[in-house]
Amino acid sequence: MVKIYSTPVCPYCNTLKQFLSDEGVAFEDIDVIKNKEALEEIIKKTGRAEVPIVDINGEIVVGFDKEKICSLLGIKK
Repeated sequence: MVKIYSTPVCPYCNTLKQFLSDEGVAFEDIDVIKNKEALEEIIKKTGRAEVPIVDINGEIVVGFDKEKICSLLGIKK
């Protein structure tokens, strides 16, 4: 399960979502502007209030770290 904590105005979030879509990866997009509980959840998990944050089967990636995301998802680049 892939969850992306994002905001609609974050360019890195949009790039990340497009990348995952292009790779055929299903994900849940959680808008932390609309969902304050999700914002509190990522702050608790990471100590940060920034986006994007990606949760890949419990592994947290802060920012669009393409190399780490590809590694966790088994995407060859």
